[in-house]
Amino acid sequence: MAFVDELQFHIKAGNGGSGVVRWRHERGKEFSGAAGGNGGKGGDVYVRAIRDLGILANYRNTKSFEAFKGEDGMRNSMHGGDGKDLIIDLPIGSIITDLHTKRQYNLTVDEEKILILKGGRGGLGNEHFKASTNVTPLQSTPGTKGEEADFHIELELVADAGLIGLPNAGKSSLLNALTNARAQVGSYAFTTLEPNLGALKGGFILADIPGLIEGASEGKGLGHKFLRHIKRTKMILHLISLENENIIEVYKTIRNELIEYGQGLDEKKETIILTKTDTTDQKKIEQAKKKLIKYNKDILSVTVLDDDDVKILSDKLVKMLRD
Repeated sequence: MAFVDELQFHIKAGNGGSGVVRWRHERGKEFSGAAGGNGGKGGDVYVRAIRDLGILANYRNTKSFEAFKGEDGMRNSMHGGDGKDLIIDLPIGSIITDLHTKRQYNLTVDEEKILILKGGRGGLGNEHFKASTNVTPLQSTPGTKGEEADFHIELELVADAGLIGLPNAGKSSLLNALTNARAQVGSYAFTTLEPNLGALKGGFILADIPGLIEGASEGKGLGHKFLRHIKRTKMILHLISLENENIIEVYKTIRNELIEYGQGLDEKKETIILTKTDTTDQKKIEQAKKKLIKYNKDILSVTVLDDDDVKILSDKLVKMLRD
């Protein structure tokens, strides 16, 4: 199923139930008094954050949501029941925008629940209007309508660190090695078609951002639609494969895309990770580091084929994220 990170819905809270005109009947009396109950309140609408990046795909054929209506009032002074609230589960990192008021709601914490629409009030039954001057009221009121609006849902991943780099930089392989993630891995470009998350030791969340290419900020390739997911990451892990002949050119390609996209992406703390050290010798690894150090002094290296190497990198990343 294709990854979905943007949707638009019409959402409506429940209408209030209507109040009713009813009478209390007692033996020997035609009417013993007003006894029409009030209507129940309409259901409210909430959005709730969950740890499921793929849940938006479940809604892609859904055009609207509506909470339950409140029940109408009943006889014998019985009020109608309130309508059931509607809770719409969305991925952590979702931004919910009311397209009319432009008000935004941000889901950034697991299980966070936010009220976005209020249900209508229940109407009043004729018992409410009973008075010494009006012992047989015929008045009742309908329930009010629930709030409704069109909403735009946009996902921006929330992670402690985002893994970025050209296709085949080894992002998915490293994510799998460092965490319990099961990201798809292949020997061809654009294996990753959607962001993947994994938990590092200490509960730090890593996000594998799909491969960027030159021109991504202008809409080229697959990476352009995922650039915004880097905005909420605390730091960037910039992966560069040692299989590349021109390390500096590769580094500058991604950095330029961050600058062109704007919104502070190029200002985030960055650590370079040279990957696939098993494909070359130590001399070339050191040469690559010397070339890059003028751009960034935070340079690490790893091969996912060596468990000890992965553990060393993991420990360093945990320390960096704690600091």
